[in-house]
Amino acid sequence: MNSSPTPSGRISLMVSDVDGTLVDKQKAVTPRTAAAVRRLREAGVHFCAVSARPPRGMKILVEALGLDLFGGFNGGEILRGDFSVVEQHFIAREAAQTGIEVMRQRGAGIWVFADNEWFLTDPDNQYVAGEIRTVAFQPTVVSAFGDHVARAGKIVGASSDFAMLEACEAELQPLLGSGATVKRSQPKYLDLTPPGTDKGHAVRAFAAHYGVPLDEVAVIGDMHNDLPMFANAGLRFAMGNAADEVKAQADVVTTANDADGVAHAIEHFVLPRAGR
Repeated sequence: MNSSPTPSGRISLMVSDVDGTLVDKQKAVTPRTAAAVRRLREAGVHFCAVSARPPRGMKILVEALGLDLFGGFNGGEILRGDFSVVEQHFIAREAAQTGIEVMRQRGAGIWVFADNEWFLTDPDNQYVAGEIRTVAFQPTVVSAFGDHVARAGKIVGASSDFAMLEACEAELQPLLGSGATVKRSQPKYLDLTPPGTDKGHAVRAFAAHYGVPLDEVAVIGDMHNDLPMFANAGLRFAMGNAADEVKAQADVVTTANDADGVAHAIEHFVLPRAGR
């Protein structure tokens, strides 16, 4: 844990990342975490989740925690617990096509999430099976992405060449400009998501929905695409398994996702600051 003083103001909303944070390595919400979230609500603190996952891939999580507001595609889509859409944004078509071409030339497998489906051309990519376990639905194999790129909520470059994806992230954002947001959600995944939206956008949308000032928001995450949340919160947690850059910008480093890090943060730091 960090030993430096932590912000002491009231917390009225907590926003969590999902993979590497809210779920364990088996992609499950542990009983301790579910109980901590329930106690948080009983104390009058709202709880929301935002993920790089497609909204459809968050169904089990939404049901397990009884979420009434959540975000998919790194904040590109905001939905209610019944999956009705509050906000929906798409990657600009030209940016989508350019991003696909650049990542494909670098050797990445390309996935397009659009029209409530997951499209890919190479079902033998080494990360497909793991992603099926994560999102809990099957991809649709196509020979070409066609018109789906015009309605893409997320495009992923998947590769075991992590250094290539890191370099590609730095290259693509200036190239795509205002057409897309470019962030790695995991070392193996480079995500293109809708322009002007990121997890910070999701935090602002959640806070506005509940009428909560941003300095009463706590956020928790583990990867670089979680850092926009940190810029929109009064209390910032990094997971014990977080990237070093994320830990460096956190107020508190909690335990790892396989050690109930979200529950630990709630029990020791958020509940004592609950608004009620």
